[in-house]
Amino acid sequence: MAFPEDVLADEEEIVLHLRPHWKAAVAPTVVLLLAVAGLIMGWVMLPPTEGGRIGLGLVAAIMVYYGGRYGAYPLLQWRCTEYVLTGERLLMQWGVADRRRRDLPLNRVNDHSMTQSLLDRLLGSGTLTVDSVGDQRAVLAGVPAAQLVQNTLYELIELAPPDEDDDPEETPQRGSSSGRSSR
Repeated sequence: MAFPEDVLADEEEIVLHLRPHWKAAVAPTVVLLLAVAGLIMGWVMLPPTEGGRIGLGLVAAIMVYYGGRYGAYPLLQWRCTEYVLTGERLLMQWGVADRRRRDLPLNRVNDHSMTQSLLDRLLGSGTLTVDSVGDQRAVLAGVPAAQLVQNTLYELIELAPPDEDDDPEETPQRGSSSGRSSR
């Protein structure tokens, strides 16, 4: 699924378009395969009697529940999660049935950090935490090529234009007079 271009501003260009690392899809895939294998084993091993059909129905219900809940749904969540980094903002989009999107302007970012477990270091992935003005935080879990993404984010933050709300001429500074005389 391509990221919708109508979300972007007129001259805004996508710098990075990512989805979580493929390692997040391994466990749900294994669960899905085990559920299918359990269903096939129940079909082959249970006798063709009425009791066997009831048992097969029970096994099928259990395997469909676990395969869907812990296999197919997490795979769909992984597939429907996107991280987009443009020259002006960081966009995060996720959701299977209902779509949620969060924008974080780069000129409002205070801090960003990356954490990696040993497995993350081996696979090159990591979790990127971006702190913004107003105690807003965005956590991008399982980012592929996390060091490259963090470096690119740093470069884009440095190039981002200053926030229009923070006009240095309008903000009174400590020790400066505000035009009023004190008598």
